[in-house]
Amino acid sequence: MGKARAARKWAAAAALGGGGAGLLGGTVIAILFAEAMLAKRTIGEPAGQAPDADGIYGGGAGDPISFVVLGDSTACGLGVDTAEETPGALLAAGLASLSDRPVQLSVAAFSGAETQHLEDQVDQALAVEPDVALVIIGANDVTHRTLPSDSVRLLVQGVRRLREAGCQVVVGTCPDLGTVEPLAFPLRQLARTWSRRLAAAQTIAVVENGARTVSLGSLLGPEFAAAPRELFGPDRFHPSAAGYASAAVALLPSIAAAIGYWPEDEDADTPLGEGQILPISYAAVRAARSAGTEVAATDVAGHERGPRGRWALLRRRPHRQVELREKTG
Repeated sequence: MGKARAARKWAAAAALGGGGAGLLGGTVIAILFAEAMLAKRTIGEPAGQAPDADGIYGGGAGDPISFVVLGDSTACGLGVDTAEETPGALLAAGLASLSDRPVQLSVAAFSGAETQHLEDQVDQALAVEPDVALVIIGANDVTHRTLPSDSVRLLVQGVRRLREAGCQVVVGTCPDLGTVEPLAFPLRQLARTWSRRLAAAQTIAVVENGARTVSLGSLLGPEFAAAPRELFGPDRFHPSAAGYASAAVALLPSIAAAIGYWPEDEDADTPLGEGQILPISYAAVRAARSAGTEVAATDVAGHERGPRGRWALLRRRPHRQVELREKTG
């Protein structure tokens, strides 16, 4: 089964409420589970909880931008020492600088969250009337063997609720778990395959529902593989402060663009090579392999869909030096 076809089937099964257990097969799932139990013996326990980063960042004119972060331990920044090192704080500070407006950060994410917990997090987020939301979820679904179709279905429900409330949504797709240092073959390859296909299915479903995605896969990939002691934290599973900063650099342009605070003259039209406009399933698979790739809906000659489904634009937004605004409240 081709990778694009597999991702498309998972996303379609999610939309229809279907199962999809056969896509990896019971034997493969059993091996993945057994190897994961062995890996847990070598992964250290994370220390404590993520720092509380909620608050107002920056100043300037206008009402605060309401920015919410939903998801799991990667979303809330488990493993760093200070609130300022969490991805939510880094992104809020950067967004305050780009917009010259204060940013009210509210973090609903928590360590251990699976996509099944997203409904309660969305309830919490909607209470603060968010302008823009970042969602990072899926890694724990892989380690807990949640069916990909179920995982994507629950993500779609959360994205739809946020979009219906007028909130822009950026999803950081499931990271590449094949980069986690203690994992040995065959678990490493199985984890990579499962997480990348989940990331691709997340992309298809999210873009079809009016949001955009940014691939986190290889942000926890080549850079982490080259410098695991620097970009992984003490438990050898969660990112370090440097790792979270690397992810924030890739996510900030897309979050700012979602609410109109990324300069249009730098808005990529930086191509991701030839064929940057692709059918969504092909775009999703390609993005899952490439660090920091944004996928959003587009049209071709006024048509949203072609013979193979919705058109999608892949882009790698250029990074800029951004002064981080301090927390002020």
